[in-house]
Amino acid sequence: MTNASKHIRRRPRPVLALLVIVLSLLPDCNRPQKAVPPDNPRLTPQVTMRNVVFRSAALGRDMPYRVVLPKLVQAGYKLPAVYLLHGSGGDFRDWSNYSDVARYAESGMILVMPEGHSSYYTNAVEPSQDRYEDYVVDDLVRDVETRFPAATGRANRAVVGVSMGGFGAVNLALRHPGLFAFAGGISPALDVPSRPFSIKRPWQWRHYRAIFGPWTGPAQRNHDPFVLARSADPSLAPYLFLSCGEQEGLLSANRQFAALLARRHFRYEFHAVPGGHDWNQWNARLPNVFQSLREHLTGSSAPN
Repeated sequence: MTNASKHIRRRPRPVLALLVIVLSLLPDCNRPQKAVPPDNPRLTPQVTMRNVVFRSAALGRDMPYRVVLPKLVQAGYKLPAVYLLHGSGGDFRDWSNYSDVARYAESGMILVMPEGHSSYYTNAVEPSQDRYEDYVVDDLVRDVETRFPAATGRANRAVVGVSMGGFGAVNLALRHPGLFAFAGGISPALDVPSRPFSIKRPWQWRHYRAIFGPWTGPAQRNHDPFVLARSADPSLAPYLFLSCGEQEGLLSANRQFAALLARRHFRYEFHAVPGGHDWNQWNARLPNVFQSLREHLTGSSAPN
């Protein structure tokens, strides 16, 4: 082999790097687009549903959310609230349309299902006006507790999410330990802030960097559940419920996170369960989630 041929064969390395940059900058034209599904909430005769649109100061725009609560609430009584966060590509109707969660409102709970778009419920680096974390912890909680018979205080609040929403639930719980008494992550995408570039999904990398900022930058570290769990005070953190399907690519990250919680003596439980990353598996987890939730919410229905 001549020196010239050696020189030629070394060139693909910078070409590949340039290709990665170009792909990451391409529009999302090849990203699969989902049609908006019909709205068919799975309710029971003992509950009622309300859709709300309110002005979010953090986002500077109107935002919708859905509430399911008991049909009959005794005058003056306040109920605990469970905030249910949907996954990426979904919307605020997902929980009511694809799961049987509505029946858990029968026992005296307010189920709150906010719109989170594909935000990971985080204040984005770009665009800076996408302050979804502030929208949830400040605007949404305040509006719910003003508009509905929701009991105030940490002991009366829980947050549960699937996939992106599972990440949001864990992240918000660790970043705001005084807000929720219980946080449930069902198939939580815990590795998203540190997920490496994939040439198969360049739009995903661009989306993550827009939310979490430059690789290993301060915004990424401040919203990485692994980093947060290493520095948080376990005695102050909410009780954490984690589950993940055995056929999911997220299982390894969830097992690693559960091991970290164990080493640091958090109050938590983790379940590796049959199934994949879908509503069939997530819906099957709800009895376990709400049993644990009832055990760890110390507030209760009481007259005002």
